[in-house]
Amino acid sequence: MLPQWFNKWNSENKTDIYGPAILVGACGAAVIVVVGLISFGQPYATDSLQTGPRGIGMSVPEFKVDLATPDPTIEAMYTEEPYVPEGGETLASEAYENVQVLGDLTEDNFNRVMAAITQWVAPEQGCAYCHGDVGIEEYGNDDLYTKVVSRRMIQMTQNLNEAWAGHVNANKEVGVTCYTCHRGENVPSDIWFKLGEVSAPMTGWGGVQNKVTVQSSYTSLPSDALEAYLLNGESIKVHDLEAHVDVKPTAVDYPAWQDAERTFSLMNYVSNSLGVNCVFCHNSRAFYDAGQVTPQWATELLGIDMVVEMNTEYLVPLQDVYPPERLGPVFADAPKAACRTCHKGYQQPLQGTNVIGNYPELATTGAPVYE
Repeated sequence: MLPQWFNKWNSENKTDIYGPAILVGACGAAVIVVVGLISFGQPYATDSLQTGPRGIGMSVPEFKVDLATPDPTIEAMYTEEPYVPEGGETLASEAYENVQVLGDLTEDNFNRVMAAITQWVAPEQGCAYCHGDVGIEEYGNDDLYTKVVSRRMIQMTQNLNEAWAGHVNANKEVGVTCYTCHRGENVPSDIWFKLGEVSAPMTGWGGVQNKVTVQSSYTSLPSDALEAYLLNGESIKVHDLEAHVDVKPTAVDYPAWQDAERTFSLMNYVSNSLGVNCVFCHNSRAFYDAGQVTPQWATELLGIDMVVEMNTEYLVPLQDVYPPERLGPVFADAPKAACRTCHKGYQQPLQGTNVIGNYPELATTGAPVYE
């Protein structure tokens, strides 16, 4: 029992003890949470990908838990170390008939590469996918379109690794193989065809937009951006930055608002293909200024030129080789590639896995270098 004078003084000088108590309790709880996060690992820890010079804030934050999530197709990738030639081995062109590419490989390495391509492209059908259900003595026949296409795709893969290393190996040596696009499927996912006018009631410019399509990344933006920029090689540009410019949209080389919409459609497609946002390549204060972009901008520019070559030199010319069921639904055109065909939503295909290391035969059109 407290003294009477204390009770009287306390009643005359009332103090709020609940506020400080709540504050102390909240601070204590926060300290406990911080200690717990430090002790057990921060579940939402982030990492930053530097996209420009240091000190100017050009970086992209990403959750580490997302970065740690592996591409499920990596584990399924078939690979086998090469046989280093000692000299004097039988060559594939000597052992088999009609070997138009890879004929200078030893028989063992040729069979190793063929086995890998089978696993990458047709794991269920096996060798019969390209050669048919015939004896090995008839494998030299070109009866099936799949074999003719495969031969050309080998040449395309060699060219990509040899001529486009600035894009393919921009960060480190990773290379590309058939598996980069096919992932165990006969037909790679994320190929595309020309669509033409997709809005039936309209024609002209209105006919190629305002309808959700795969080519426009499920937006109402123009659906012919891939055709314009990744097939026809048209110049990527946006509308004039000045207001009320006295130039007609029909003027030659004038960046009309139609070009701007088509550019936005392509950029949206690229962003979704790589799983990144705009500042991965651009400086947000000047999207249009090529002098203020990130290093990834140059890599992407190379990639666009590379895809144009893939489509015009390798894929489109195969149109007459394909059967009708492999051609486009509208124009019966050959299947074509774009960024998502390889990247599948990741910054680097197969998250930067070195796929070419065991396959130097696909890295060059010349003699492979074995290490």
